[in-house]
Amino acid sequence: MEQHDVERITRAALKELGMPNADITVTADAGRPGQWCVNLRGGNGEGPSQLKIRCGEGTSPQFVREQVFQQFAS
Repeated sequence: MEQHDVERITRAALKELGMPNADITVTADAGRPGQWCVNLRGGNGEGPSQLKIRCGEGTSPQFVREQVFQQFAS
């Protein structure tokens, strides 16, 4: 899975969580293949300001979406 895929899926999940206008930045987690950091700005003040997403080749969009939802629930 590539950076633009992670960004697209994360944006869709955030929209479902009520953050359609959140400004996000997706970067590879240095030295950790398949790990992504998603920095959030401009949200509604709820939830984390950074998400950690694990994914690699063959990862389903649903798995990425579930990680976003789980991190907001905790």
